[in-house]
Amino acid sequence: MYPLEVKALSKHFGGIRAVEEVSFHTKNRTILSIIGPNGAGKTTLFNCLTGFMKPTKGSIIFAGQEISGSPADKVNRLGISRTFQNIRLFRSMTLLENVMVAQHTKIRSGFISAIIRSSFFKKEEKTIREKAYEYLEMFGLEAHAGKISGSMPYGAQRRLEIARALATEASLLLFDEPTAGMNPLETDEMMQTIRNLRDMEKTIILIEHDMKFVMGISDRIIVLDHGVKIAEGTPEEIKSNTMVIEAYLGKETH
Repeated sequence: MYPLEVKALSKHFGGIRAVEEVSFHTKNRTILSIIGPNGAGKTTLFNCLTGFMKPTKGSIIFAGQEISGSPADKVNRLGISRTFQNIRLFRSMTLLENVMVAQHTKIRSGFISAIIRSSFFKKEEKTIREKAYEYLEMFGLEAHAGKISGSMPYGAQRRLEIARALATEASLLLFDEPTAGMNPLETDEMMQTIRNLRDMEKTIILIEHDMKFVMGISDRIIVLDHGVKIAEGTPEEIKSNTMVIEAYLGKETH
C-alpha cells in the first residue's frame, strides 16, 4: 500500500481545466518534486490533496483511506500537513506559540477542562510546550522561542513554518516553494532540513522552481504542463527527457 495514491484527479474552474486526469503515487521515506511553469496546476493540485479545494473528479487515497473532498482539518488530522508559497504564520505570536498551536489538534482535554484548567489540562499543556521547544531546536530556532514570529528573518520564518507543519505529527508533508526568496546559504540549509525529515521516515512532496534544488534533492519528479502530467521519473530521467528540457529546464541542467 502506498502512503498516497492519486487516480485521475481533475479540478475544473468553469471551462478552465487547472488539473486534468493526474495520477501518481508516493513511497515511504521519499521526496517527490512537482515542477512546471506558472499556471501548470501545481498549487491547485496541492490544494486538492490537502482539502483546501474539492476535486471535480478523481480519487485521493491516503494510508488506504479515500479522502477526496474531505475538509482540510480532517485531512490534517489523518496525517497530511503543508506549507504555503506565501508564509502563513501567526505573525503576532511567538515562535513557541506558533508551534504549540499546531499540536492542539492532538490534545484530549475538553472545553471544560481548559476553562477550569484542570490538572490533566495543565499536564497536556506542559507536554505540548516541551515538544514545541524540541521542534524549534530541531530547526535551530530554540534560542528565539519567545520572539514574535513576524520579526524573524525570512529564512527563519520558512523553517518555523516547516517546524509547525511537523508538529502536527503528519507522516506526509507537502511544501509549496520551500526555498522561495532564500539566498544560496539558506537554500542549502533547507535542502539538508528536508533530507533530515526524510531520514525521520517522513514522506515529502514539494513544489519548487529552483531546478538545482529539485535535481539535488528529489527521488522522483513529476512535470505538469497546463494541468496535465507530461513526465515522471528520476532526476536523471527527467534531465534526459527532451520535451522537459526544452519546456522547463532549459540550459541550466547542461
